[in-house]
Amino acid sequence: MDTTTEPTSPAALAEALERTGYLADEGVATAAFLAMRMRRPLLCEGEPGTGKTSLASALAEALGLSLIRLQCHEGIDAEQALYEWDYPRQLLHLRALEATADGPVDPDIAERSLYTRRFLLARPLLRALTESPCVLLVDEIDRADDEFEAFLLQLLDENAVSIPEFGEIRATTPPIVLLTSNRTREVHDALKRRCLYHWLVHPEVAREVAILRRRLPGLSEQLANQVTGAVHRLRELDLLKPPGVAESLDWATALQALNSVELDVANAELTLGAVAKYREDADRIRAAGLSSLLAG
Repeated sequence: MDTTTEPTSPAALAEALERTGYLADEGVATAAFLAMRMRRPLLCEGEPGTGKTSLASALAEALGLSLIRLQCHEGIDAEQALYEWDYPRQLLHLRALEATADGPVDPDIAERSLYTRRFLLARPLLRALTESPCVLLVDEIDRADDEFEAFLLQLLDENAVSIPEFGEIRATTPPIVLLTSNRTREVHDALKRRCLYHWLVHPEVAREVAILRRRLPGLSEQLANQVTGAVHRLRELDLLKPPGVAESLDWATALQALNSVELDVANAELTLGAVAKYREDADRIRAAGLSSLLAG
């Protein structure tokens, strides 16, 4: 993306994000704006459900860029994240060379013809470098291991990667990089030093009501306030998984599907699975008393 078309201030970026349905507070908008302006990756940490992943989607939509997502998991390696060679097609190509050659195939020529872009299968990181400008989301980096973090350092430092059989591939325009972490483990200092950092919190009541009504246009103000108030009180309990905005949306959607005009004890009990995702949490919520949680 040409810098002349980027939002010129955090407020302008917040307005662009709002048009996509993402209501960013001043801190989020400023962090994202600085990451774009300074061409630095942005590492977002916070509780699940605070809008880390959806920020990347909203940024891509607001800026008119494609979103490329790398979902991290335990055991992820460079091959899964960066590239692999299309071995079946390489084998067919080699057999075709042998079949059409008048004599023995020159090994050097054969090798050079095998390791070209034609047979290179780009995974998310390589796609981000070759298809940029784009938004690259490295989601849940805390689920990956130390070796994968170390592998990321060259890409974050140089917007380039080295492929032994092919050479260096460098982005003409650096992608906008957003990394997320739920802090299941600490991300290493070497990675953090290369990033700007922002800790996302659950939105305050008024902002969460606005998010629900923006995402669910048919939702009444009364029901949005009731759901948001109840969710905020649930977050004060000692739950295994406190509900995030996604659970607020699910709960409101479930109530809408049942044609409920208000949140009461009866329909809260019936729809509790939309907001409590562990049996222990559901038991703890019932023990606290649904009527008191709903009444505030």
